[in-house]
Formats: sequence, C-alpha cells, structure tokens
Amino acid sequence: MNTTETQSLNKYSRTLTQEVTNPAAQAMLYGIGLKESDMAKPQIGIASTGYEGNPCNMHLNGLSVYVKQGVQANDMVGLIFNTIGVSDGMTNGNDGMRYSLPSRDLIADSIESVVQAQWYDGVIAVVGCDKNMPGAIMAMARLERPAIMVYGGTIRSGHYKGQKLDIVSAFEALGKKFAGNISDEDFKGVIQNSIPGAGACGGMYTANTMAASIEAMGLSLPFSSSYPATHEGKQDECRKIGAAMKKLLELNLTPKEIITRKSLENALTVVMALGGSTNATLHYLAIARAAGIPLTLDDIQAVSDRTPFIADLKPSGKYYMEDILAIGGVPAIMKYLYAQGLIHGDCLTITGKTVAENLAEAPDLDFETQNIIFPLTNPIKASGHIQIMYGNLAPTGAVAKITGKEGLRFEGHAKICEHESEIIDMLSKGEIKEGHVVVIRNAGPKGGPGMSEMLKPTSAVIGAGLGDKIALITDGRFSGGTHGFVVGHITPEAFDGGPIALVKDGDLITIDATTRQLILHISDEDMATRKAAWIQPKPMFTKGVLGKYIRNVKSASEGCVTDEN
Repeated sequence: MNTTETQSLNKYSRTLTQEVTNPAAQAMLYGIGLKESDMAKPQIGIASTGYEGNPCNMHLNGLSVYVKQGVQANDMVGLIFNTIGVSDGMTNGNDGMRYSLPSRDLIADSIESVVQAQWYDGVIAVVGCDKNMPGAIMAMARLERPAIMVYGGTIRSGHYKGQKLDIVSAFEALGKKFAGNISDEDFKGVIQNSIPGAGACGGMYTANTMAASIEAMGLSLPFSSSYPATHEGKQDECRKIGAAMKKLLELNLTPKEIITRKSLENALTVVMALGGSTNATLHYLAIARAAGIPLTLDDIQAVSDRTPFIADLKPSGKYYMEDILAIGGVPAIMKYLYAQGLIHGDCLTITGKTVAENLAEAPDLDFETQNIIFPLTNPIKASGHIQIMYGNLAPTGAVAKITGKEGLRFEGHAKICEHESEIIDMLSKGEIKEGHVVVIRNAGPKGGPGMSEMLKPTSAVIGAGLGDKIALITDGRFSGGTHGFVVGHITPEAFDGGPIALVKDGDLITIDATTRQLILHISDEDMATRKAAWIQPKPMFTKGVLGKYIRNVKSASEGCVTDEN
C-alpha cells in the first residue's frame, strides 16, 4: 500500500504526522520490529480482555493472534494490547462482585486511553465476559475511529448423569443442597462438570445477550455471537476481521455512523425477542450516552411492548446458545424479525452494508424442524419479558424480568436483607417462606458499592423450590442467569434514601407486571415519617477504585456511567 492510498484510508494521517513531527515515535516503532515498509500502513489496535483466570476470557489472547494475522494479511499493522476483565460467575455471591460493573467503565476508559494515546487508526476489541462487551462498545462510541467487536463465543454445555449443565446449574445445586434434594456426590458432580472449557456462560445470560444484540446493532460480523468459543468458525471469523477493518478504513465508517437510535432499537429488539438479560438495560443506556443519543427506560419499555418473547432459551427455557448455530444463528432470527417488521433494515453495519443487505444472505428459520424460536403467531409471551416499573417504591424506575411463567402479579410481606449473604443464611435455616417479598437493599451502585448481581440468591431460591412462591426485589441487579419473580435496579437506591431504604419487615408489597407498578402499602404520612428518621450510611469506601466509583457513578436509571458530572 503506497502513501497516497494510506492517506485515503487514514483520516487522521497519524503515520505521516509522526514521520514529520515525532521522529522518536518512528524510532520506537522500529524498536518493536516494524520495517520501513510498515511505516505508511494504518496501525490497528487489538484490545484483548484475555486472562487465564476465567473460562470466558482464557482463550481471548489466542483469538487476538488470529485477528492480528488477518490484519497483517491485509497490509496493515496489528498491535495487540490488553485490558482488564472481571469474572461475573466467579465473583457472584462474594465481595468481588463489587468490582464487576465498575470494570465495564474501566475497560472503556483503558481502551479509549490506549487508542487515543497511541493514535491508532482503528480498534478491534476481542471480548468475552459480561462487562467486556459494553465496555468496549462505550469506548468505540467515544472514539471517532473504525471499530469492530469480536465476541469470544459461548461455552459448550457441561454434562453429568445425562443432564446438560451450565454455570446456573452450579448455583441451583446449592439451593437443592439447602432443601436436602441432592446428595453430596451429585452436588460435587454438578460442580465439577458444569463448565467444560473456554467460552462465556452458555444460556441467554448477559454475555450472550450483549453479543447477540451488538451483532444486531451492527458492530460485529454476522454470526459472531453464534459461534461457540471452540468452534472452528470462531477462528475463521477472527482471520476475516482484517479485511473487514480495511473496508471500514476505506469507507471511513466509524461507530458514530453505526450506533444510531434505530440501531439501538434493533439491539433492544433482539434482547426482548431472545429473553435476554436485564443488564442490557444498564448497558444500552450507557452505550447510548457514550454515543450522545437520547435513550431512557421508557424508550426501552416501548421496544419491549412491541416485541414478543419468542426464544426457549436458558435461564427460563431449556436450550443453550450453542444450539442457536444449528438453526441458522442470530442472522436467521434477525431475518425473521426483519421480515415481520420489527427490525430496521436501513442501518449501516461494519460490513459496509446495511442490515437488510446482510440479512439477504442469511438462512431462513424453519419452524417445522426446530423448537427453539417460536413464530410470532405463537410466542412464549406476546410482549417483552423486560418490564420497566414505577411506583412509590421506585419513583425513578426499576427493571423487572417477567417471562410470565411465574405469573404477572405478586403480593406478599417484606423480608428484609441488608446484604445478599443474609438470604443464603435465611434459606439454609428455612426462614424464607412462601409469600415473602425478599428485599435486598444497600446493593446499588453507591451502596453496594458496585451494584452486585444476585445470581447466587436467585439460583438458590430456584434450587430450593421457591421460585414461584416468593418474589425478590433489590436496588442491586440480576445476572442474565436469573429467573423467577424478580425486580432490580430500583431507583433511587437505598444509599440515596430511596423508598427501598424505608421498607420494614412485614410491610405489604405488590408487584404488578400488567400495570408495571411496584407498590409499598403504607400511607404517604408514614413514608414521610420514616424518611425523616432515615440517616444516610457512610460510604463503605472513600479511596481506590470503589471510592472513585461511589463519587462518580450515576444511578441505574442513567446507566451507571462514571464519566459525567
């Protein structure tokens, strides 16, 4: 590629600027092994969230090498750098979970920092676990550079005594142990066989929710979310990324032109159709803010209202993400949704084509030969499972995950937990009873801090056989693996004196998914009296990552972003 061609690819003329004004930079590039012939080539930063401590991320550094090979084969310079990751599966139920959501913004900040400081011409993010993906997309939205996300892929299912297993199986086994419904041998067998190797948690949990919806938004290649981590198609995808990046440079097509109101709606439509994680609400609010696009909880509700829930996938269904590839992958599902008028076809994608042009090449869903995706004429639920709730317990919003399998209305008496560990203790002692509305508070972005997921408590509840007999509400959040009658993201959070801080044991609470109301049945006068007596707790951290997070984080209804005043 000659210098003239490079100038047409490189909006910033980074390489040429460095040649003239910063000979030290050029000297350092020679120092890392580049040749004179490389100096006029676009430099592409390859951000890997790979690390050895988590199955979601353990293979990503290897995939990054394939990405680099594809970049180099297309006459560009690929330069791998690393950013952090936090394992949601390993931190669920312990204090490490405080760092999970903050890691999203650290990932965004670190990718932005490296790409801006090194003045890379484009960025490719190779990501795996839950917060990796939105963090990478938030960075891309801030950077006016061509960008592509590569999903590390879903994990294969585990097996034990003829049953398919995943990460949620391990948590549910704990509930069965509390209830005396599993032997010590089988408990150990489930734990040892749930996770067979590399890849993100295997149901329509947060990682697969974000991967599928980001593909729908247009920032990853078709099928990126469908290939399991160990499938040969994943390596092939990585090698194709170089050609895709070269085309983006030629078109000077940046995320700013791909992330639009319509493409966000496409992403959220796929979330709703597939029964995806409630975490998607947090992440798309944050992505939209990074891109400068207005998006509210009510906008998300509008997408849910018009999108039927049609996928029989874990956690509420029986199939896994690995099963999606055999029926045509996410492109086949998107093609069906597009044909039914639920997807905007005119949005640009990283292929340089529109969504409609990409989907013209996708396979068709066959409703005669597969039972994973239901037709719109016979949906699992006529509208989306994610419901935005308000009421005197959630004046500025809350997020419920209501598939309909547990009913649409729950009324019961409050059982207060000031920390999620308390519900595990209560379950083990048999203190959680049918009819309870378990209130886990002081778990919000500031109060937690870090807005911990509640996969361990909800899975233990399911395992104990109480999934349809109690409800759980919190100012924290839920894993994509959560199912049951649950409401999270309650705002204002308890730390800020939200009404959830004022609930007492025995108070009557109603959760109504038909009216989308979350009601504490006390008088306004009683509420005011309790508020007057409330004293804000001291922050748990004043220094370090969590201290900064408490001072800077916005509410859950604002995406928990940390880069706004």
